[in-house]
Amino acid sequence: MRNSDKDRLILALAAQLRAERQTREALAAVIGNGQLDREVLLAILEDPIPASQADGAQQGVTHRDLLRADALAAESHRPRARAAWRCH
Repeated sequence: MRNSDKDRLILALAAQLRAERQTREALAAVIGNGQLDREVLLAILEDPIPASQADGAQQGVTHRDLLRADALAAESHRPRARAAWRCH
């Protein structure tokens, strides 16, 4: 069964959430190990673990779906976009 656009968007957002959690876990591990070196912390924050297409490939998530999820997430930070999102 082929997933709808909405289903693929949800799966792409879930893949991004997993990647964010992995980045947060890596950051916590570095801090927990006492590696508070500024360069290490900046490297983790500036180059987070990316959501990969492989995370959702079995469910039909494409790179395009991940880009769409990124765009939606970026829009949700703007006040006007948030108001429009609530209206739908």
